[in-house]
Amino acid sequence: MKITLITVGKIKEKFYRDAIAEYEKRLSRYCKLEIIQVADEKTPDKAGDALEEAIRHKEAERIRKYIREDACVISLEIQGQMYNSEQFAQEIERIASKGCSHIQFIIGGSLGLHREICKKADFTVSFSKMTFPHQLMRVILLEQIYRAYRIINGAPYHK
Repeated sequence: MKITLITVGKIKEKFYRDAIAEYEKRLSRYCKLEIIQVADEKTPDKAGDALEEAIRHKEAERIRKYIREDACVISLEIQGQMYNSEQFAQEIERIASKGCSHIQFIIGGSLGLHREICKKADFTVSFSKMTFPHQLMRVILLEQIYRAYRIINGAPYHK
């Protein structure tokens, strides 16, 4: 299975980069992992709705270039479906059993994803009703993908 994260913005903080590198290493025994980072747009303080929409649209144009037609596309959205870890593992296993060998997860920037990208998703996932920094969300997603593979393979994992 190939797993691709399409993300907006670069990781600036070393502690996030270290955590991501650790999960990349752990996941290498279960899947081929690729992380694609597209540039984010600067959002001025007190940006209006129109400017925020324009920013999301520019970021969507960059994301769209990497979405593959043959992949199962999953967008991360606050309004998405919530799963516990076992259900998330079952979903990954179900996708693989349907013959899909590539899953693309899309994480938006600080303003979230443009509705055009959300419409391209085969389904959406939410990790919480809370808002997390998009840099931290990469770490959380990678940890849950790793946990899912541990569950799928019957390996112990921390509950």
